[in-house]
Amino acid sequence: MIQAIKGFRDVLPGDIELWQEIESEAVKVFENFGFKEIRVPVLEKTALFSRSIGENTDIVEKEMYTFEDRGGDMLTMRPEATASVVRSYIQHNMQADNPIRKLYTIGPMFRRERPQKGRYRQFYQINAEVFGIASPYIDAQIMVMLSHLLDRLGVTELSAHINSLGCPCCRPSFQNAIKEIAEKSGENLCDDCKRRKDKNPLRILDCKSVHCQEILKDAPVLTDFLCDECRDHFDIVKSSLESQGVKYTIDHKLVRGLDYYTKTAFELKTNMLGAQNSVAGGGRYDGLVKSLDGPDVPAIGFAIGFDRLVDVIAASRKPYIRTPEVFIMAPGNIPVSAVFSWICDLARDGIWADTDYSGKSLKSMMKRADKDGAKYVLIAGESEFEKETAILKNMATGEQEEVSFSGLVTRVIKIIRNL
Repeated sequence: MIQAIKGFRDVLPGDIELWQEIESEAVKVFENFGFKEIRVPVLEKTALFSRSIGENTDIVEKEMYTFEDRGGDMLTMRPEATASVVRSYIQHNMQADNPIRKLYTIGPMFRRERPQKGRYRQFYQINAEVFGIASPYIDAQIMVMLSHLLDRLGVTELSAHINSLGCPCCRPSFQNAIKEIAEKSGENLCDDCKRRKDKNPLRILDCKSVHCQEILKDAPVLTDFLCDECRDHFDIVKSSLESQGVKYTIDHKLVRGLDYYTKTAFELKTNMLGAQNSVAGGGRYDGLVKSLDGPDVPAIGFAIGFDRLVDVIAASRKPYIRTPEVFIMAPGNIPVSAVFSWICDLARDGIWADTDYSGKSLKSMMKRADKDGAKYVLIAGESEFEKETAILKNMATGEQEEVSFSGLVTRVIKIIRNL
């Protein structure tokens, strides 16, 4: 038997309904905040990610699905969405008409990580990106939008963890300070941090090794190194969140694993699954568009981990599974063409009707209707066909009504919708 690839999975009926609900709520909230949807390819040229994410990151070095196609081009299945959205922004010259763009996208990403609960090699994200606004108020606004979305989805015990990563003017001094501490520790660092200290010393701050955390416990914090512009920017972000009632914690160890982030970085975490879990994260990346040969425009965005969010919500409530409004039972030698027509007509009017075309007994069909959770059954046996009437029965109350074949669809709709 051929099975799904390790780290890839099917999302089955019974689970997909929650996915659809999340997508629907995200679209409503984003569009209320002025965002428009964009759909980008799952395959891109490898250079897009090596240039944007950084050649020395774990994603590029270890995790990307990269291959050479028949034309000799190096292609990569997208490991994240921001670079693809930026590429599209540049390629289609979006800034010419209006440099301010608010875009969102929903879809699969691919990284060859070790599969575990809530983490897959094909995983899903909801991304939102803003181009052309340098103001710190947009940083706060997208966090307010994100908090609002999660609140609508029933995610509670939320806290925003925020930090400032500074800018190319003030961050190098902090990087050097961290690098000095790392070099003094020498062989005491874990293998990953030994590599990071020269290539990306900020990543040492979010190392999960207890030993590395102990080494850095007295390390300076990046906010002490901020220039006046970055400090003022961060202060406005904080005060704006406070004005909107968004609770936050300054997390000095919050850094981003991608090279293109500057200034504001944030994560939204929840305690709904016990230990704090991040369900979304993002930040500002003012230099990315220019670094990919586009215009010099500021930008900020975030990604919601769809798979993790599904786990969080599913743990707090029963899944919603839609069931048929009516199950039509026409046992014996009854013309199925009539049943077929009723089902199609009801569906066109928004009523989910179902049946069993195999001609089983009334008892068997009743079991099927009960198992499927049908709210009503429409019984049209041989005697009913002779009288050209059917019996519509409410499965919850037992109430039933005779319905004439003439105008049957209209009457069934009125009863089901209580009109």
